[in-house]
This record gives sequence, C-alpha cells and structure tokens, in this order.
Amino acid sequence: MLVDLFDPAAVEDPYPLYARLRESAPVHQIPGTGFFLVSTWDLVQEAVSRTEDFSSNMRSIMMATPSDPHPIAFPLDAGGTVEQVLATADEPDHKLHRSLVMSTMNKRIRALDEYAHQVADRLWDDYAKDGRIDWVADMAERLPLAMLSSLIGLPEDEFPYLLSLAYDASEMLGGIVEPERVERLVKAVSDLIEYLDKAFQRAQEDPQDDLMGVFANAVRAGEIESSTVTMILLQMVSAGAESTAALVETAARFLAEDPVLQDRVRQDPALIDPFLDECLRLESPFRGHYRSVPRHTELGGVTIPAGSHMFLLWGSANRDSNRFEEPDVLNLDRPGIRQHLAFGKGAHFCVGSALARMEGLAAIGVLLRSTARFELDPERPPTWVPSTTMRRHRTLDLVFAEAGPSIAVSAPEA
Repeated sequence: MLVDLFDPAAVEDPYPLYARLRESAPVHQIPGTGFFLVSTWDLVQEAVSRTEDFSSNMRSIMMATPSDPHPIAFPLDAGGTVEQVLATADEPDHKLHRSLVMSTMNKRIRALDEYAHQVADRLWDDYAKDGRIDWVADMAERLPLAMLSSLIGLPEDEFPYLLSLAYDASEMLGGIVEPERVERLVKAVSDLIEYLDKAFQRAQEDPQDDLMGVFANAVRAGEIESSTVTMILLQMVSAGAESTAALVETAARFLAEDPVLQDRVRQDPALIDPFLDECLRLESPFRGHYRSVPRHTELGGVTIPAGSHMFLLWGSANRDSNRFEEPDVLNLDRPGIRQHLAFGKGAHFCVGSALARMEGLAAIGVLLRSTARFELDPERPPTWVPSTTMRRHRTLDLVFAEAGPSIAVSAPEA
C-alpha cells in the first residue's frame, strides 16, 4: 500500500488517505523508516493506554522537504539530553508538571473566561474593518497567545515579539520545511527559549499570582528545576497557541461555508459549545502525536521493534465509522459529542482544553454577534499550513455584513 503523508494532496486533505489506512493498514510502517502510523479509533485508544510500551517522549519526528518528499527521522532530543516535559513527559514527571499548571488554571478559570471575551471583543474592534477581517492573523493567532501570556505572566507590551517567535518555533514540528528555513526556525526556538528563561528569572525575583509565580515557588521548594520550567513554558507557548488557533480558524470556516448552520448557531448561542466539539472531531488541530517505543512489542498484530516511533493519528481516529455514525458529517445532535480524541486521551488529556474551549466560545461568539452573516472572501480562498502534524489554516479571509439592517455580503472592491 502506497502511503505518502507528505504528498501535497494529502497535506491539503488527509482524510482520503486516513480512510485507506483504516481499511487496509491500521498500523502501517512508513517504508525505509522506523515510524508507524496508527489510524483506527480502537488501536489509538489501545496505544494510549499502554504507557510502558508506548512512551509519550517525543524523540524524533518525520521530516521532508518539497524537493525531497521521502521522510527522514529528525531527532529532537539531542541523543536524550533534551528534557521531556508536560505533554511529552512520562510519569512521575508528567504528573508534577501537570499539577502545577492545573493549579493555576483552576484558580484563575473565571477571570480567564472574562478576559477571553474582552480580548476577542477588542481584536474584533481593532481589525474587523470595512466588512473584512483576516481571521487567522487578526483573531486566531492573537487570541491564544494573549490568553497564554496572561496565564503565564508575560508582559503585555512584549506580545508582538512573542507573536513573531511562537509560530516560527512550532513550524519545525510540522515536518515540512524548506532547507533554507531550517536555520531560521532553529534560531526562533533558541530565541524563544532565551526569552522565556529571562522572563522566568525575573519572576523568581518577585513571584506574582500567575503560572510563573507558581513555578517560582516550586523551584524554591526544590520540587522542580528552573530549566524544566523554561521547557514547559516553551511547549505551552508554541504548541498550545497553535492548536487553539487551529480550532478558532476551523470553526469560522465551517460557519462561513454553511449559511444554514451559521444562522442556526447565531440564533441559539448555546449551540456554539457542541459545534466546537464537532469542529475538533472533524478537523483535529493536532493531526497526530508521536510516541516512542522503548521495548520490543506489537500493536494490531504488527511487530514494533524497540527504538521505533509511533504517530497516533487523532484526525483519523476521530473519523472512524466504527466509532462515529456518519463520521464525515457535522452533527450538532451527535450522541456523546465530546467523546472525540482531539484533546488526547487518558493521563495526557490536554492540559489546556478548557482554555481552548473558552477562546473558541469567545472568538466565535463575537463573530456571530457582530455580523448579520459572513462568508469566505471569494477573491482570497483559504489556504492550509503545510504540515503533517498540525491541521490549521495559513490564511482565512472573511467578508461580512455587520449586525443590524440586512445587506448583501460581498467582497469589498480592491
């Protein structure tokens, strides 16, 4: 079976490929590599539960270039010297990292909810002009980083610099990188680590009521190392911001493409929440997550040698017809609508899931309240970020009629 995750057609629309994998090779080794794709609901669930066989440590990723699409293993852990934290850590480290983050999240949940709506409203007022908004650049990318900055305790006036680094730093994980960009992306990661390290050093001198304050107290108590904190912050800022941006983008696109759905959700805002879950299921922000294989084992009758790498395809499992009836259809009345895998599963269930949902509710809420209707800009069709790991838009331009008297929606003249 020919499987090419890096085929431009599969990057643009991976779901036909996922369907073939589920049908013919639910555990499939990429030829010439030590990477295995896991595509069905049942086998992804099984792999997640077998933590001794499939470690959350992300030691290598598949990488290719447009000029040479054959994937190679790109090491991320410098031979095991880079510390695995939070989402990529195993127990007992993962439990400690998660508890420190969740203690801050739970304490500030109400304030964060209010802040999400304030930021979304402000971004709409600032950038929705003349019946048009660049939804990716002006809302989807800005809102998650603003929220994370508030949660973590990063200065608001440094937000533009953080924005410039965060998405470059996460691009490498997408696996599709032009050779001439590698140096820039590596530097972005280095610069972001340096920025976060300095910010945490300042926080340790005067801990505040935010996540860095919690971490500072934990360092003082000898519970965690300062260098570990910096890597946790790096993971939250890069991967956390991008995955939430993906949700906010997908939700706007689905509504823009379906006027009937858009009107239904606008008339009943309580439907935004289940709508977001169907967006998460149908277009999982992370197409998959890597696992490493510390010992010889098997999955689905396929032998997996020690030292291999698994790529658990959330985006495929979430469209498995053995789990979901009419899996390719957006159904707001779907039974068990939150039982998708877009936020992961088990002990590593996404630490930022509640925050992502808040931001989705805030962004889609202001979009629906502020418009009579909206659609995709016919002169600027959406484009996707080239990535095998993330499923999000590079561009998503919307044109809209403001709420109030009904007027026709059309693209403003150039």
